[in-house]
Amino acid sequence: MQEYLTMMQIRFDKPFWRVRPMQVGVGSFAFLAGVEAIIRGMTLSVYPLVLYHAFGSAVLVSKIYFIIGVLSLFIALWVPLISTYIPRRWVYSFGMLCYVIAGLLGIYGGKVLAFALMLNSIATAISFVCYNAYVLSNIKKADFSQLETKRLFYGGLGWTIGPVFGVWLLSHWVIGPFVIVILGACCMISAFWRMRLGNGPVFNRTKRPSPNPFIYIPRFFSQPRLVAGWFFAVMRSCGWWVFIVYAGIFAIQKGLGDHVGGMATSVANMGLFLSPLMLRWMQKHSVRHAVIVGFLGFSALSLLAVLFSQIPIMTVLCLTGGAYFLVLLDICGGLPFLMAVKPSERNE
Repeated sequence: MQEYLTMMQIRFDKPFWRVRPMQVGVGSFAFLAGVEAIIRGMTLSVYPLVLYHAFGSAVLVSKIYFIIGVLSLFIALWVPLISTYIPRRWVYSFGMLCYVIAGLLGIYGGKVLAFALMLNSIATAISFVCYNAYVLSNIKKADFSQLETKRLFYGGLGWTIGPVFGVWLLSHWVIGPFVIVILGACCMISAFWRMRLGNGPVFNRTKRPSPNPFIYIPRFFSQPRLVAGWFFAVMRSCGWWVFIVYAGIFAIQKGLGDHVGGMATSVANMGLFLSPLMLRWMQKHSVRHAVIVGFLGFSALSLLAVLFSQIPIMTVLCLTGGAYFLVLLDICGGLPFLMAVKPSERNE
């Protein structure tokens, strides 16, 4: 009897819901990014289509994306300040909750989809800032290249199959893509809490932190390398969104069908599987050389897409080919910014 009570005491001391924490490292961060790639890849080609069908105007959809993009930028700027008052782990968890609510609004459908896109973008912005802050706090600079390559490789399935599967699922089960978004967000938050990242390190300062993020702007512009790294990342993002949003709408307007945009996005994202080869090529040359080749290649094919605008399929093919240079920029375009950030300014 005594042995039985001792055994029961051990069981109560170690509840069944306590799981072993994930080891924090390049692999765990790449896994987290891979799960998010499923969420974002699924909605990349879905939101432009459902918004276009809901509002019936490509111009209005463009305005919605612009307004939400500006809002997401301001949210991203305020996340570091919010993290000084609210623990970073709860800020990140709130971002995952936004993914869930966005999925629920997507299931509801109609013009509410604009708010679903807004919450989805807010979740992406929060996740991006917190994820990079955790990377800077837990990954060595020497491992950045390995992480970027592994992150893209792990996300290859979500980014490649997600867009075309999302459009296919949309035509067979309207709420399907949004159900997957909800499940993916739950998986992300589960993996995040198992990693037990906490709130990140706190750096000692000689003076009090600034009251809002806009006061950091003058110091930001006083560092040319930091500005250049940020500019590269912004231009890369602009290139991706031009391709993702307008390729699908352009295909519908020219009579190519709803599935062409999703197929083009999936084919473009297949370049993620070439990321290890691109990394070797970049290491053989230099980050600077890779950035130049990436921007020149995308610009040239974008110009060809404009010249062939009267031949819709050629335009889509040129944009898809240009996206492979964006994959190269995904590997090297963010490195100048990450390497230019000072340890004491990581929170900002």
